[in-house]
Amino acid sequence: MTKPRKIYTREFKISLIHLIDSGTPLAQVARENGIHPNLITKWKSQYARDPNRAFSGNGNSYTAQARIEELERLLGKTYAENEFLKKVLARLGKKVQDENGDSDYRRDIS
Repeated sequence: MTKPRKIYTREFKISLIHLIDSGTPLAQVARENGIHPNLITKWKSQYARDPNRAFSGNGNSYTAQARIEELERLLGKTYAENEFLKKVLARLGKKVQDENGDSDYRRDIS
């Protein structure tokens, strides 16, 4: 039978980080709380990157969520640029067609 995974609150994690920052040795804090020192070090680095958003998810690291949000913004920007370019191309094609009297403006673009 497997042991259930422990869930630590944001406040608990921050309190341990503050203990370490105040001078308590990492090994002592880890031993007293029954946590591996590497886990506390990981929490500390996450908190250092962005204190306001650290530990906000349920097991999902902030860096993965930030990457997803960045890619979604990039996708939205690319979509908007595509739509803009389609409109410009249509207007330009119509203008070329009107100036040349051609029925097929794509022949001049190629």
